[in-house]
Amino acid sequence: MKSVGLAASLLAFPGLLLSVSDAEDRPLYQNPVLRGDYPDPSVIRVGGDYYATSTSSEWAPQFPLLHSKDLVNWQVTGAVFPEPPGWASGNFWAPEICEWKGKYFVYYTARKTDGPLAVAVATAGHPQGPWTDHGPLVAQDAGSIDGMAIDDENGQRWLVWKEDGNSRKLPTILWARQLDASGTKLTGESHEVMRNDAAWEGAVVEGPFILKRGDWFYLFYAGNSCCGSRAEYAEGVARSKKLLGPWEKCAQNPLIGTNAAFRAPGHGSIVDDPSGRLWLLYHSYTLPAVPFTGREMMLDEVTFGEGGWPRVTGGTGPSSSAASPLGAVHRRGELRFTDEFSSAVLQPGWQWPVRNRPDIQADAAGGRLTLKSMGDSPAMVARSVTSADFTATVVLEQLTPGGAAGISACGDPGNYVSLEYTGSEAAVWQTRQGERRQLARAGFPARGPLHLRMSVTAGHQLRFAASADGNDWKSVGEGDGGFLPPWDRAIRVALIAKGEARFDQITILPAGK
Repeated sequence: MKSVGLAASLLAFPGLLLSVSDAEDRPLYQNPVLRGDYPDPSVIRVGGDYYATSTSSEWAPQFPLLHSKDLVNWQVTGAVFPEPPGWASGNFWAPEICEWKGKYFVYYTARKTDGPLAVAVATAGHPQGPWTDHGPLVAQDAGSIDGMAIDDENGQRWLVWKEDGNSRKLPTILWARQLDASGTKLTGESHEVMRNDAAWEGAVVEGPFILKRGDWFYLFYAGNSCCGSRAEYAEGVARSKKLLGPWEKCAQNPLIGTNAAFRAPGHGSIVDDPSGRLWLLYHSYTLPAVPFTGREMMLDEVTFGEGGWPRVTGGTGPSSSAASPLGAVHRRGELRFTDEFSSAVLQPGWQWPVRNRPDIQADAAGGRLTLKSMGDSPAMVARSVTSADFTATVVLEQLTPGGAAGISACGDPGNYVSLEYTGSEAAVWQTRQGERRQLARAGFPARGPLHLRMSVTAGHQLRFAASADGNDWKSVGEGDGGFLPPWDRAIRVALIAKGEARFDQITILPAGK
């Protein structure tokens, strides 16, 4: 299916807006459109399909691939990299997906092994892949991140990216440098596009996305601190008639910022719908769950008004609900998750630590998952949570002698709170910066499958219980995950195993369900 160009749609439908009566007739969608940890989303339209990807950070597989028919109902369908690129060690951030000359590109960030952050590129013949990695394009000493590609006013292709100066308490600069005919190599000299010089931007300008509309380039960008409970992120915009400037920042910046429902919105990309309307897909923390559910995927319309400047929600911050772009009913089924392990492979959306891929065996006939550790570190598979108040239950069917297995609220492999069963007792453990401390324990002689339950309140108050039959539950103990998650990530529900363990169905339910 042929990709529909954004600029072409804008020329065909100049200034087209949805009337009030049309908006009233459409079903509403709610933000976030996709719950869970999906930061820095990037989206394209290919005919009647939308494809997106997002930051995966220290979890594999790298860069989830998302699909939608209507911009509000999204499904994880795979990943850009089932196996990590050999040159990179971590920090898989900010993938930007685009189409150019009939080919698909993902410009992404990762850290060179024993080196700085770099912007790299992968290509594919279809947004679903398979993707071929071409390695780093630029890796400045301070780090290079958040790359995206755009044609200039003369049709020449350029890479625009951020030099990570704020990591060294230096000015943050957005650079541009020309790409060659393949779009996978840089040529010529680098040119400064913009730097942080407005008070609201703080130490950071990043996440550039450039929209060409009429005679103008519009550079949407994020400013200030991105992550954590005190994040002050916001989205701004600048414009220029030439890619290399001069760029004028909007006097009404930030374009979209924190309000009563959402905190620290920003770092997104823009896509058109078939009628020519423009939509910003971006991330934000949801209040009051911040930061335990992570930076979730948001959607709001971009319109152009007085003076030709763009506006989003009239400057009031992210919308809680709005008319569905294509009239689709917004399904919220992602709040409940069940996996019976009835497939020969794990469902898309399961993740594992970048540096510790476990041995995973799915028994489709038996509906069981076998998890085996590959060294001293426990094996771990995880899913992003979609609520700060939920209950997760799993059945541990079998455990090798001398091993341990269970369920946890996990930030990363060195930081989690877990309920672990050894074959004779269940214990609550806190693992913090790699140091383990037992918080509570209770005896459970081995008599067959053991049901394990983790109940979470306010994102960090944890209660653990076990049951021989799934009905009569015995409390094991409590823990506090307030030291979770890492600064740029969310809490995940993780199954863990030391040795080899076999799990049956897992269910994650929001509170009250």
